Amino acid sequence: MPGEDIEKSNQSSTARAYAIEDRGRNWVSWLIPLFVVANVVMFVVEMYLNNCPKHINRRGSSFGDGGDKCVARFLGRLSFQPLRENPLFGPSSNTLERLGALNWTKVVHQHQGWRLISCIWLHAGVIHLLANMLSLVFIVRIGIIYLLSGFGGSILSSLFIRNRISVGASGALFGLLGAMLSELITNWSIYTNKVAALLTLLVIVLINLAVGILPHVDNFAHIGGFLTGFLLGFIMLPRPQFGWIERHNVPAGVRVRSKYKAYQYALWLVSLILLIAGFAVGLVMLFRGVNGYERCHWCRYVSCVPTSKWKCDES
Repeated sequence: MPGEDIEKSNQSSTARAYAIEDRGRNWVSWLIPLFVVANVVMFVVEMYLNNCPKHINRRGSSFGDGGDKCVARFLGRLSFQPLRENPLFGPSSNTLERLGALNWTKVVHQHQGWRLISCIWLHAGVIHLLANMLSLVFIVRIGIIYLLSGFGGSILSSLFIRNRISVGASGALFGLLGAMLSELITNWSIYTNKVAALLTLLVIVLINLAVGILPHVDNFAHIGGFLTGFLLGFIMLPRPQFGWIERHNVPAGVRVRSKYKAYQYALWLVSLILLIAGFAVGLVMLFRGVNGYERCHWCRYVSCVPTSKWKCDES
């Protein structure tokens, strides 16, 4: 029957379409180990330049109870700052700032806009680094979304955080999580276990948000990155309808459907407009010196929750 032939053709073309799509995505798979290696190497550079023993000896003991000692001193100059300064097992705030941590004053008043990018490659400690790199290994492998989401996270962070530095790839990673969510929505019909996908996303998000209440980890970057990635997912990750790849083999007289569904086109257009507008408005507000806390006083607790073990001011 002609109808049966067309149906079989559509089924086989669907399989080939996904095979072609998978091969097309393989070229970006090398970006993930490259990003992991780059972040690890950068963290080693941070600790090498930090040189905790040298700076501790120079300033002398100030706590008087043994609290001003480097952690893991057997590592030499790679040892970590005292836990009272950095509970994440990492370098000092001064080291992170010298290497390009996000700092509102330097970005706005000293015209160091490059910090919006450099902060993505810095991490506040081993815990921060491991949480981010494990997330990177297990989620969507799209390098462009990773980089643009990190940039979007830096913009939102700069609108709120002025008196302390911010580092890390968390914004970029949350962008990948946001992209996974929007990819699930725009390609809803192809998934067979949507609940499991949603639960996996929620677990990863909650883990990173929990890390975000510690000093030096920036939840504003998380939120900005997530929103950026969420919009980018609608723009970059829609999948064609069944049979589109083999449309030229369809018998004459059979109407060929459009590449994407109508709602996918709508989501693509709306997301593109919102993304461009968001970047433009965010950058304009940033370089005009707008302070986000003036409109949201409770938002300061989004990024850091003070405890008896650490403070959330300056450093």
